[in-house]
Amino acid sequence: MSAQSWHARAPSLLGMRSVELAVYADALAGEAASLAARAERARSRIRQAAIEKRARRQLSEPAAERLEALGLLGAVDERAARAELRDLEAALDALEELQSWVEAELVNAA
Repeated sequence: MSAQSWHARAPSLLGMRSVELAVYADALAGEAASLAARAERARSRIRQAAIEKRARRQLSEPAAERLEALGLLGAVDERAARAELRDLEAALDALEELQSWVEAELVNAA
């Protein structure tokens, strides 16, 4: 490709790059929303586990055992929920870094 034909096509290639970057940015925003929702569900499970611990201390042993057998008490694995939350928060941090880079590329392509 000659330099002259490159210069003639450059604006359309840059426009295409902007479109591709915008589509990618949109996909990343969707992923961020999904990860944020999963993180909120993990936080909710952690809060539920704390409520269940407090309740268990106030319940009679037979009542607590019955509720546990029914899966209504102690069903949350707090350690696993906390590990999941740490992983999700790290993923969100990394994704935020990528989103910032894509946004900067969008500005440069405009």
